[in-house]
Amino acid sequence: MTGNAPVIIYIVFMISKEDVKKIAKLARLGISEKEEEKFQKDLSSILDYFSILNGVDVFGVEPFSQNIEKTVDKKNEYAREDEAKSENPDLTDKLIGQAPEKTGRHIRVKAIF
Repeated sequence: MTGNAPVIIYIVFMISKEDVKKIAKLARLGISEKEEEKFQKDLSSILDYFSILNGVDVFGVEPFSQNIEKTVDKKNEYAREDEAKSENPDLTDKLIGQAPEKTGRHIRVKAIF
């Protein structure tokens, strides 16, 4: 930079309680009024942070991206081949034995929908 300080525009976002209710419904969350207020503040501060990031001067900074095909097709530190591992029957039996509900060698869990 050559002597002139960058101008940072900071926009304060405050999402509405209706927005919080809609987000909670989409996420299938049941939230109380107290939680609604907390999430309103939390989500608003997240949006405020993005406003700060939008003001960062990135002139001359090279964009960074990762070529997913490179990571999948070539062996490197980003990706590995999936490998079947041998089962440890003692550990498996111990883990299944600790589950509150089971059917044979399957653990029963509550439905999420």
